[in-house]
Formats: sequence, C-alpha cells, structure tokens
Amino acid sequence: MSVRVSLVAAARSSALLAERFDDDRPLDDTGWHEVRLAAHSLIPLAAAELRYCSPTPRSRATGAALGFAPLVQPALRDCDMGRWRGLTLADVAAREPAGVDAWLADPRSAPHGGESLLGFISRIGGWLDTRPVREGWIVAVAEPAVVRAALVYALNAPPPTYWNVDVRPLSTVTLIGLPGRWSLSLGVFPG
Repeated sequence: MSVRVSLVAAARSSALLAERFDDDRPLDDTGWHEVRLAAHSLIPLAAAELRYCSPTPRSRATGAALGFAPLVQPALRDCDMGRWRGLTLADVAAREPAGVDAWLADPRSAPHGGESLLGFISRIGGWLDTRPVREGWIVAVAEPAVVRAALVYALNAPPPTYWNVDVRPLSTVTLIGLPGRWSLSLGVFPG
C-alpha cells in the first residue's frame, strides 16, 4: 500500500523581487486573481481524503479559496530564517554578504540563527514519512520552499539541488510512496 501526496504551492503574496524570508503576508490582488484562474484545474484536488496546509496566511487562504477546507499543519511551516525573517534576499546580501554565501554553499549552515537548509529538508521529509501508511490521497497547500524541500527529500537528491528547483505559485506535484520510499508522479490528478 502507498499514499499519494499532492503538493500545491500557495498563490503569491508579493512580486517575486519583493518576496521576503519567512513571509507572513496574505495573498495580494495578483494572488487572488491567479487562484480564480487556476481554480477549475485545482478543485479536483478537494477530493483527497486528507487536506492540509502550511500555517502561513497565503497557504491557508489558497486552500480555503480552492474549497479544500484544509487543516493547518505546523510541520509544513516555511524554513525558520532567524534574524533574516521579513527581509528580502537583497536586504540580507547587502548586510551580511558572507552569511548569504555560507548559507547558499553549505546546507548545514545557518548564519541567520534559524534552521539550516538540511534541517528544513529533514523536517519536511519527516512530515512526509509520518503520513498515514495506507492507500489514500492527501493534498497539502504550502509555501514554494516547502514543496522544493519535499521534492529534494522524496528524490533523495543532494541538498544543494534545492536551489535548482523552481516552484511557481499554484504549481502542483504528486509524490507516491511509503515512508522513506517516494516517487515523483507527473500527469493528471487522480480521480
């Protein structure tokens, strides 16, 4: 028996260059517009037996707008960025260029005083591996960073692969498997 986990990246809460680390902002007008445009293709995911979301306002709003009525999962929170929380990458690079370089180069590094990339990927993998082990379907709306971490974990890819995964708002990916044994499934939603 295996479980199917469909991950949906939350709609946007800001323009790409204005994104902030560990951002708690709600959906912006563009995000709401994108949810309305994508709803027809994402609503079938509401048929999943279990529906979850990250605790961020934009993840909760995305899940609710799609009719998922998701349960908040604290383990699906974004990476803890410590003192960088609320800043843009440009802000941090101007203030702490060596810290940014260390963070990007070493997955065990946490120059911000928060969670390392490796710790973040492991936490998200732990969430995946503790899903009910039975035939079933789960949908989770989460921050793009959470979806990236889940993919790196599921594919057992080296942690730096995280930086090469582009997760757009409202994109979806499905993982099928059992704890510690996941496969990526591309294609149409299960019916």
